[in-house]
Amino acid sequence: MNRLLSSLRDGKGFDIVLVTVPLLFLIALSGLPLIYNVVMSFQEVDMFSLGTFARPWVGFKNYIAVFSAPETWPIMRNTAVFVVCSIAGQFLLGFGLALFFTQKFPGASYIRGLFLASWVMPGLVVGAIWNWILAGDFGVLNYVLKSIGIISENIFWRSDTNWSLWAVIIANIWLGTAFNMILLAVGLAGIPRDLYEAAELDGANGWQRFWTITLPMMRATIGAVISLGLIFTLQQFDLFAAITSGGPANSSNVAQYWAWEQSFRQYDFAKGSTISVVMIAVVMIASVIYVRSTRHEVRG
Repeated sequence: MNRLLSSLRDGKGFDIVLVTVPLLFLIALSGLPLIYNVVMSFQEVDMFSLGTFARPWVGFKNYIAVFSAPETWPIMRNTAVFVVCSIAGQFLLGFGLALFFTQKFPGASYIRGLFLASWVMPGLVVGAIWNWILAGDFGVLNYVLKSIGIISENIFWRSDTNWSLWAVIIANIWLGTAFNMILLAVGLAGIPRDLYEAAELDGANGWQRFWTITLPMMRATIGAVISLGLIFTLQQFDLFAAITSGGPANSSNVAQYWAWEQSFRQYDFAKGSTISVVMIAVVMIASVIYVRSTRHEVRG
């Protein structure tokens, strides 16, 4: 102890403090709740036993109950559709905007900054905005679609079982596009201009330069962006709470919102914990992919 105090006074042990304090903070606020949640998924926990530790150990009974429930696979299908469409939309729009803003024109930096306004807003605020945009009777989206002749009658985005999930997907794409744009723009900025100049001298057109230079050089960045997009999309809760509340008839319900419903509406904390553990496993796999992508990018 005395040796540690003397090293701190000399300034030699300050790096230990810089590492230890955040580590303890992470263990206290993330590690312990995670372990508690995993343990609870193997127990029988309801609103009466939540405050006590007298909980029967049921093994994999909760996992069997979750995967055998009739609503599980429709909700998992909704989750897969939500994740795939959100990531694809955010990535394609973000990549297009990143390529667009690599061009030099007046006000490019200011316009790019405006796109970040969507990303820094809280999810509940974004959900409130999109509630107005998606309103069936007076929403802006219906007005625009009718004006350009795509639809002839109003679509009730939030209350129609055929469109409710797409309502949240559209809002989530809008929310995450700016984040994708910034990350991809950083990757584009790291590509040497000499490669494009040499390819242009060899007679390569724009598409050929994109396929032979831009995409191969952006491979690690694209992997990182998609992995982060998967992590953030699987954690998206606010938009569902603000726009559809998982309805109607579970048509827009996804795993993360279902876990909250089971815990805080049905008070089946064991089932909610079980769903959360499954989601955590998926997020951890995505995190490993992200770390590997960034590691390859640093080596490159």
